[in-house]
Amino acid sequence: MRQLEILRCGELYWDQSRLGWTVVIPAVAFKNGNSSYFNDRPYALRLPDLGSLYEQIEGYLQRHRAALLGLAADPGTFFVKTVKSGRLKDASYDQTSFYEVWRYAIQRYGIYNPYTGRGAIKGLLPHGPHNVRDVLATHVLKRTGSFEQAGYAIQDSAETVARHYGRFLPHDKAAVAARILDEVWQAS
Repeated sequence: MRQLEILRCGELYWDQSRLGWTVVIPAVAFKNGNSSYFNDRPYALRLPDLGSLYEQIEGYLQRHRAALLGLAADPGTFFVKTVKSGRLKDASYDQTSFYEVWRYAIQRYGIYNPYTGRGAIKGLLPHGPHNVRDVLATHVLKRTGSFEQAGYAIQDSAETVARHYGRFLPHDKAAVAARILDEVWQAS
């Protein structure tokens, strides 16, 4: 963990005792690492095997990652760039190149194009990886009305969520309350 703190990065590893892939990231690697959510502890999560995730990780590590690297030196990171005919010497991503490849993937595969019928989500706009925090926090707030639950979803404190993501319209708040009351009435 000390080495990860120095590098300010996380690690994905197979946890034999829990029989699952686990992500561990020291708090200092997060922009908001000093928030009350972390309490000076690392973030650790066993990834659930949804959508055959474990099979996909194994395939990537055993076959696909090596094909992407080609003859380039292994940078020791999970995600690597495709190395083509000696043009690229470093297969690791930095913050800028990761942002660019994320945005390109969203534009190419995420945004629904009515003319070609390709893409996954109608109305999706190009965005970077940080916007996932906004989407998660807003979604959890709209579903639960809980700043604390939204904070758990984005690894932040309830105070930060209230300050940055808690801009509900009054009808959104009323809809959350009505849904919760409906669930209570249906349960009884």
